[in-house]
Amino acid sequence: MLLEDRTAIVSGIGPGMGRDISLAFAREGANLVLAARTAGSLESLVAEVRATGRRAIGVVTDIARDGDAERLVDAAVGEFGRVDVLVNNAFKGPSFKRFEDDALSSWRAVFDVNVFGALRLTQVVVPHMKERGGSIVFINTMSTRIIEEGAGSYAASKGALLTAAQTLARELGRYRIRVNSVVPGYIWGKPVEGYFRMLAAQRGTTPEAVHAEIAGQTALNHIPTSAEIADAVLFFASDLSRVVTGQALDVNGGHFFH
Repeated sequence: MLLEDRTAIVSGIGPGMGRDISLAFAREGANLVLAARTAGSLESLVAEVRATGRRAIGVVTDIARDGDAERLVDAAVGEFGRVDVLVNNAFKGPSFKRFEDDALSSWRAVFDVNVFGALRLTQVVVPHMKERGGSIVFINTMSTRIIEEGAGSYAASKGALLTAAQTLARELGRYRIRVNSVVPGYIWGKPVEGYFRMLAAQRGTTPEAVHAEIAGQTALNHIPTSAEIADAVLFFASDLSRVVTGQALDVNGGHFFH
C-alpha cells in the first residue's frame, strides 16, 4: 500500500474532493485526521474511513480562525504521534461580482481562507515533518488558467497560492518535505451538474447538451470525477513522487494545457 501507516491531515472534507481524497488515502493504508467547519460531515466521513479498517478522527476546524490550525495539528500528533501528509483542500469561493462592483473586504475574506488559512495550517505542520520528511499538497483551480468575470478574488487567491507552494518547495526541500499543487478543471459532481443546469436554462437547451459540449472540449472527451482527481493527489502524497516538488499538475481530461 502506498501510504501504509502514515498519517494524513485533509482539510475541507466536504462531500466531493475532500471525501474522495480521504477514502483514496484510507484505501492505501493511511490514518486520517479530517477537518471541516461542521461536525456532521466529519462524523459521516470518519465512519466511512473506519469502515475500511483504518483509523480516523475528525476535528471541527475553520482554518481562517485563530488557533484552529494549532488545535487540529495537536489533535493529529496526540492521536497518531506524527504527520506525514497535509492536503490543503479547504477553500472559499468568489462572490461572482465584477471587480468594480465588489468590495475589497470580500476579496480579503477569500484570501484569508485560500491563502493565509492554508499557509497557517502548513506552517503549523512543518515542524512535525522536519525529522522524517513529508508531502504537502495544495488543491488549486482551473480559475488560475481560465480567467472568468466574477471569479477574480478566487482566481487571484489561488494564483498567489501556486506561487507560495513553489516558494515552500524551494525552502522546505532541505528537510525532504515536498510541496506540490493539483489543479483540477471541471469536476463532475453535484455542483457542476447544477452549474450545467443553470447554463442549459440560460441557453434554452438541456443539461446533457451542455455536458456533451464541455466534455467535447477536452482531449479525452471526459469531465473527471473527484475520485479520479483524488488519485493525482495520492500520487503526490506517496513515494511515487519522491523526487517531485514545486510542481503544479493540471488534472482536467485535457481541457486545457499549461
